[in-house]
Amino acid sequence: MWDLASLGSSGSSPTKVIVKNLSSGTRVVLKSHYGYEVEEVKILGKERYLVAHTSDTLLLGDLNTNRLSEVAWQGSGGNEKYFFENENVCMIFNAGELTLVEYGSNDTLGSVRTEFMNPHLISVRINERRQRGMEDNKKLAYLVDIKTIAIVDLIGGYNIGTISHESRVDWLELNETGHKLLFRDRKLRLHLYDIESCSKTMILNFCSYVQWVPGSDVLVAQNRNNLCVWYNIEAPERVTMSSIRGDVVGLERGGGKTEVMVTEGVTTVAYTLDEGLIEFGTAIDDGNYTRAAAFLETLEMTPETEAMWKTLSKLSLEARQLHIAERCFSALGHVAKARFLHETNEIADQVSREYGGEGTDFYQVRARLAMLEKNYKLAEMIFLEQNAVEEAMDMYQELHRWDECIAVAEAKGHPALEKLRQGYYQWLMDTQQEERAGELQESQGDGLAAISLYLKAGLPAKAARLVLTREELLATTELVEHITAALIKSELYERAGDLFEKIRNPQRALECYCKGNAFMKAVELARLAFPVEVVRLEEAWGDHLVQQKQLDAAINHYIEARCSIKAIEAALGARQWKKAIYILDLQDQDTASKYYPRVAQHYASLQEYEIAEELYTKGDRTKDAIDMYTQAGRWEQAHKLAMKCMRPEDVSVLYITQAQEMEKQGKYREAERLYVTVEEPDLAITMFKKHKLYDDMIRLVGKHHPDLLSDTHLHLGKELEAEGRLQEAEYHYLEAQEWKATVNMYRSSGLWEEAYRVAKAHGGANAHKHVAYLWAKSLGGEAAVRLLNKLGLLEAAIDHAADNCSFEFAFELSRLALKHKTPEIHLRYAMYLEDEGKFEEAEAEFIRAGKPKEAVLMFVHNQDWEAAQRVAEAHDPDSVAEVLVGQARGALEEKDFQKAEGLLLRAQRPGLALNYYKEAGLWSDALRICKDYMPGQLEALQEEYEREATKKGARGMEGLVEQARQWEQAGEYSRAVDCYLKVRDAGSSSLVEKCWMKAAELSIKFLSPQRSLEVVRAVGPQLIGIGKHSAAAELYLNLDLVKEAIDAFIEGEEWNKAKRVAKELDPRYEDYVDQHYKELLKNQGKVDSLVGVDVVAALDLYVEQGQWDKCIETATKQNYKILHKYVALYATHLIREGGYAQALALYVQHGAPANPQNFNIYRRIFTDMVSSPGTNSAEAYHNWADLRDVLFNLCENLVKSSEANSPAHEEFETMLLIAHYYATRSAAQSIKQLETVAARLSVSLLRHTQLLPADKAFYEAGIAAKAVGWENMAFIFLNRFLDLTDAIEEGTLDALDHSDFQDTDIPFEVPLPAKQHVPEAQREEVRDWVLTISMDQRLEQVLPRDERGAYEASLVAASTGVRALPCLITGYPILRNKIEFKRPGKAANKDNWNKFLMAIKTSHSPVCQDVLKFISQWCGGLPSTSFSFQ
Repeated sequence: MWDLASLGSSGSSPTKVIVKNLSSGTRVVLKSHYGYEVEEVKILGKERYLVAHTSDTLLLGDLNTNRLSEVAWQGSGGNEKYFFENENVCMIFNAGELTLVEYGSNDTLGSVRTEFMNPHLISVRINERRQRGMEDNKKLAYLVDIKTIAIVDLIGGYNIGTISHESRVDWLELNETGHKLLFRDRKLRLHLYDIESCSKTMILNFCSYVQWVPGSDVLVAQNRNNLCVWYNIEAPERVTMSSIRGDVVGLERGGGKTEVMVTEGVTTVAYTLDEGLIEFGTAIDDGNYTRAAAFLETLEMTPETEAMWKTLSKLSLEARQLHIAERCFSALGHVAKARFLHETNEIADQVSREYGGEGTDFYQVRARLAMLEKNYKLAEMIFLEQNAVEEAMDMYQELHRWDECIAVAEAKGHPALEKLRQGYYQWLMDTQQEERAGELQESQGDGLAAISLYLKAGLPAKAARLVLTREELLATTELVEHITAALIKSELYERAGDLFEKIRNPQRALECYCKGNAFMKAVELARLAFPVEVVRLEEAWGDHLVQQKQLDAAINHYIEARCSIKAIEAALGARQWKKAIYILDLQDQDTASKYYPRVAQHYASLQEYEIAEELYTKGDRTKDAIDMYTQAGRWEQAHKLAMKCMRPEDVSVLYITQAQEMEKQGKYREAERLYVTVEEPDLAITMFKKHKLYDDMIRLVGKHHPDLLSDTHLHLGKELEAEGRLQEAEYHYLEAQEWKATVNMYRSSGLWEEAYRVAKAHGGANAHKHVAYLWAKSLGGEAAVRLLNKLGLLEAAIDHAADNCSFEFAFELSRLALKHKTPEIHLRYAMYLEDEGKFEEAEAEFIRAGKPKEAVLMFVHNQDWEAAQRVAEAHDPDSVAEVLVGQARGALEEKDFQKAEGLLLRAQRPGLALNYYKEAGLWSDALRICKDYMPGQLEALQEEYEREATKKGARGMEGLVEQARQWEQAGEYSRAVDCYLKVRDAGSSSLVEKCWMKAAELSIKFLSPQRSLEVVRAVGPQLIGIGKHSAAAELYLNLDLVKEAIDAFIEGEEWNKAKRVAKELDPRYEDYVDQHYKELLKNQGKVDSLVGVDVVAALDLYVEQGQWDKCIETATKQNYKILHKYVALYATHLIREGGYAQALALYVQHGAPANPQNFNIYRRIFTDMVSSPGTNSAEAYHNWADLRDVLFNLCENLVKSSEANSPAHEEFETMLLIAHYYATRSAAQSIKQLETVAARLSVSLLRHTQLLPADKAFYEAGIAAKAVGWENMAFIFLNRFLDLTDAIEEGTLDALDHSDFQDTDIPFEVPLPAKQHVPEAQREEVRDWVLTISMDQRLEQVLPRDERGAYEASLVAASTGVRALPCLITGYPILRNKIEFKRPGKAANKDNWNKFLMAIKTSHSPVCQDVLKFISQWCGGLPSTSFSFQ
């Protein structure tokens, strides 16, 4: 047990925790190196390991060894899993990542991604067995995925091995030194992986247990009933096996022995391992080879021991422990190596004695070790480093490696070089190595001697090769003949042929080539020397290749030799089918037809039936093609082919016969396909029915006769039912949607369970209950109860029986199992009897059901009062009153109120009698009953009577009036007044008025002034309410209530009476009456009446009501000033609503006065018009003409006013000119020949951009210029337009470049438009066009100039400052051919004027005529009388 004590400030997490072992008293102080607060401490892993968290770190510790670690750790919500299987390292798994922390280290050892957090699938080895020459050894093996293992060096942090396995890995473990990995797959195969050599070996094909022996590399495993031990894992094929009779459960090592624990039945048996062999492995791992050798000395020679000696020999040689290595080779029987090492050891020992130190470092020892490993070059290098040339040469001579010896002598310039060569040659000759001697002579340039030696050695080919390379040797005829004879004798015909060809003897060469089957050379030679032989040679070459089974190669040679049959046979033999087809297609029909079927059979076997069919057809074997398709089950293709070459009836007979044959063989599917192919599915259906293969029969019916499918299922169901095959019948009934037939089938067979199952599955919500009920009914008694209880339907069955009037069965079930249901069944039976009219029996059942009241109600319902009373008195006294009440209701229905009253009083229900009298309207009797039996309710009843009288109208009111009169006669004036006041209008207003007046009269006469005032104030509004205003006013005047009287007259719209009363009785109220009169007219909207009283108020009222047309119509009848006041108000209203066009129409209709207060309206109409979209078209002419006419009217009025020649006047004159240009442009746009006039007007408008939206003006000018082909001008204007759109986006014009418009009258300083006037899509089109045109080198970015040297549309010449008049038609400056008008400053260019007139004459355009008419008005007439407006 452990105790935790926290040290830290109060109210916060501790900075230090003391962990105390309560059993041993040892303490561990836990604190963060970084000063963090310790938040959570846990003792885990069999109470040995400690885990704690701080905000940024993780604390881990081994409490047994007091090794603590603190590593950086970001919290992950406490989802970490800790594994403490390894004593040296903690494994932390979190979100698919494995982190390793070594106890005592403050850094994480490593981190890898893996989803497999099973301790059997992760192996970590941390310095578990120190090895010589290795400081740190930390390795990890884990699963990357279910079939891939990765091995990581944790010190370097790199991957040292990846194993991809073919099946899932379920266990893995590294050995203690981390050099070997064992793993087992799900097929229980055990594999060993050597990390250094990256080699994988399966060492057991079935492994149920495996374990490394601790402290060694010995491996123990179980293979079924065998215990397998590998004492030397370096030789995995050498395994020691012993038989066991149980399962290995563990390993125990201690006390100098190692035991394998095996459970054999209920006992555990220990099998002791050879500790010596284990000891050997440990000694080897520890590098103590002397101990290992001493140990091996004690063992007999066995395969295992031999493997150990080999291992020790290899390791001791590597460690240069040569005496041990010598002993190992002696033990292994390698005498030569042992003797060689003995000599080496003597040298080493002698050097060590003479010079001291390690004798193994002496050069002779190192060289001899290199020689032992057959690394002679290294030995040579060691000798030559010491300048021991003789020793190096002696080494090579001893090994008979003369070439290397001579090479060393040559390299070092040894004086005995020549002697060596001679000695080498003599040695070769002595040892009869004539070939090597010949090569030596050849290398020294003595060709003849070399050839002689080659021939002597029986190597004429080498001699021939040498002769062929030396021209001088070829000249020696005798030598050549000698060589060729030797070649022919050795049957080296090809080489002999080469030699004959070289000495220009083609005939002999050709013979030799043919004998040597060197046909390629023979054919090449024949092409040059014997052309007629080529064909024969090609055929012979083909025959040779066929003999060599090279049929593929032979084909082309047969083709060359024109041997078609052989070529075809070769192609078929080589299975070169395409080549065979190609050759066959070139042959005549007789030859080819024999072979086509063979090729076709091949393609048929490959299921390439179309090709096979074609080949069969070519070979005139169509029947074979049909058979092929038939065998392959391709009935459609077979049928199609048969139809081509056979009569349809023959095909049908063939197929039906074939199908019948198939049917006999039991191949029903094949038969079916044949029947279907010849469109005889009914035969197939009959076949299946005959053989009772109903599934196939149904399938075919569904496919070919879907309309008969349901009937077929039903028919089959009946057949199968008759045969007693009920389950199959069920399937077909259900497929036919006949579940009831299925249920009846099972019922008739007594298989109620099956019937119930079908009903439940297919019969809807209540079908199974009905079946269960019938089943139970068939059983009866206890059996029925048990069944229904089992099905959980007992209660439902009882209800069902009752519902179906089977009351006997229901009583039986309830009696046996559900006694509490019996009363309910009696009740239902009673209700059934009641419905049947059997009332006496029903009475008895109701009483048995404990429901006598129901019996009473039954008799009440049938008005059998005597029986009802009898049952009630006998069984339900509480119901007696109800019987009397019911009887009373009957009397009431017969209007026998007296009898009813008596019955209700007997029932002690006077309240009901009261209510019945009230309902019948017999209030006197109701009041009588109330007075006699319920006096406490009398007053409330009286009030209710009065309310009811009020509701009933005239008849009720008469009662009230009568009562009031009675009060009056009795002198009860106050009550009489109250009664009169309660009278309400019930269709007789005269009666009501009389009553209210009577109440007022009585109050004035007989009651106190205060009371009379209250009554008059109450009656007055009531009289006003029924329209008796005069009567109300008279009452008010009786009590000197003047204002109330005036208000009554005003309410009744009796204005004269109201004025007279005010005038005579209280003149202060005269204005009050007048004011109300006006308000009334206003409120009632009677403006027409108000006009006569107060016209301005009436007009203002029209404005308030939004009746602008009525307002303007009325104002028109007033003076000019009033009219234009309201016209201005209306125009302002319209402009605010965005209706500048309607505002303009107002001024078109009523004229435009020169009132300064209207100037802003005119400006706003102008601004809205020029800014609005869709005005650059012929259709907009009338809008522009209206604006022009209004501005013309305004300017004419300004000339006559005090504002003449003011800045405002000049501004409106400019606006008039602009409107004229716009109107003329719209008119010109309607005629094609005036297109340039419209474009010029758009350009001219640019000089007025201080009044126009600049972006819209430049856009319209640019588009117009582009339309008439003025691309320079269009480019400049549209470029300016794009600059303006950018300026609008940026909110400033500062960035505009005015260089293109220098020396023009187009203004630079213009207002920045508040918004874009051209839509985005059109802006993008312009942007694209400008970009495209800017690439055109021919384009000049300058505005066109005229004879003044100025911009052609500029009125002012920049050079002279002279200002030209603008043309009335185009707006361009008039430089010549001027036509002047009567009005000063108005002129036109003659060409443009005539062009305009000509367009009017040819088109008769009314809008152009309207333009001329306006010019005539504006300019004081036209210059010529030749044009008429008619």
